[in-house]
Amino acid sequence: MSELRHRRGDGDGNEKAENAGESDHVDSEEEKVLEEKYVDELAKSLPQGTDKTPELLDSALSGLSSRWRNWVIRGIFTWLMIGGFCLLIYGGPLALMITVLCVQVKCFEEIINIGYAVYRVHGLPWFRSLSWYFLLTSNYFFYGENLIDYFGVVINRTDYLRFLVTYHRFISFCLYCVGFVWFVLSLVKRYYMRQFSLFAWTHVALLIVVTQSYLIIQNIFEGLIWFIVPVSMIICNDVMAYVFGFFFGKTPLIKLSPKKTWEGFIGGGFSTVVFGLVISYMMSQYPYLVCPIEYSESLGRMTMDCEPSVLFRLQDYTPPQFVQPIMKVFGREKFNMYPFMIHSLALSIFSSVIGPFGGFFASGFKRAFKIKDFGDVIPGHGGIMDRFDCQFLMATFVNVYITSFIRTATPQKLLQQVYNLKPEQQLQLFYALKESLENRNILNMVP
Repeated sequence: MSELRHRRGDGDGNEKAENAGESDHVDSEEEKVLEEKYVDELAKSLPQGTDKTPELLDSALSGLSSRWRNWVIRGIFTWLMIGGFCLLIYGGPLALMITVLCVQVKCFEEIINIGYAVYRVHGLPWFRSLSWYFLLTSNYFFYGENLIDYFGVVINRTDYLRFLVTYHRFISFCLYCVGFVWFVLSLVKRYYMRQFSLFAWTHVALLIVVTQSYLIIQNIFEGLIWFIVPVSMIICNDVMAYVFGFFFGKTPLIKLSPKKTWEGFIGGGFSTVVFGLVISYMMSQYPYLVCPIEYSESLGRMTMDCEPSVLFRLQDYTPPQFVQPIMKVFGREKFNMYPFMIHSLALSIFSSVIGPFGGFFASGFKRAFKIKDFGDVIPGHGGIMDRFDCQFLMATFVNVYITSFIRTATPQKLLQQVYNLKPEQQLQLFYALKESLENRNILNMVP
């Protein structure tokens, strides 16, 4: 009897398990349908900028087909952006840094707005406030690091700022902990998965936007040329890939972005390499563009005056043997070029081959939410993020490239660190250095 009950119990348990499995399957299918329906509604609610144009321009181009209309609009606003970029370069490093900060904030807003639209439907609290709080704390940390690196001497001389310099990282960590606790307290039982997904969303946005802008600022301090040339290469690649794709494109390149073609990819890459060599040659001639930004003790301010490094001095090069017959036709056996042009070749190859994948990544992200653009700030182009998706990846490469192959310790940078030491530590360093120089007979060589 007990065995019979046991078997019957097993049968009931199996039946319940099967029913539960079917119920879970039905729930998951219902959730999937609801999710797809919601994504469609979300796509309609978010701003789309590619088709948004000023009324005056829209009426003037009403006679053109949609293809040529888009071409003209993109062309007009591309040249306007290039003109604005030139004005910012003329404005100097401070104008560029402020612009980088503004672009960072706008890109973050465009990414977070998508997440906020998801969050708002469920009536969950604090997502937007937490996201902006984490943006502020991240900027405090990263920009504080830059200020300490380049302005540490000045800041340390100000009593009320010395505390912020000494405990900068500890303060930054405490600020982050406040946001972390805030997030935990805002958790709602029914929406744990959604909330943790959006918590990760915010941190990925910070990684993509804030970290990259921090690296861009560091590149600017190494010399304006390390900012202008890579940015110009991405612009050139974007423009020329569009031109070659528009007129000659027939072979699709990647499914994520159906309008991208192999013809545009190759044509844009070749154009970028040539453009990179030309603009590098031109800019290497101006100390204002090649000198790093450093604090001068004697002047009491930041300065960009220096003796250009070897990278920016013309050098004689002997071409390979298979090129020499061509050189002899022009009556020359050697040619002059700036060593920086060799480095620009590496930058242009990266911007042509790897750089576009930043755009493909953004295309995949937009396709996940069935949206065409991140925003509607720039007619014919979309949002700010639509134009800077490749720039962020390029900024990281440039910073890694400088750190790996270019940057060396300089007396000015070492002195910045020495000035941050306590007086007794500076004396200890002085006597240790003096003893080392005497033991190596270097002081005796000085007249």
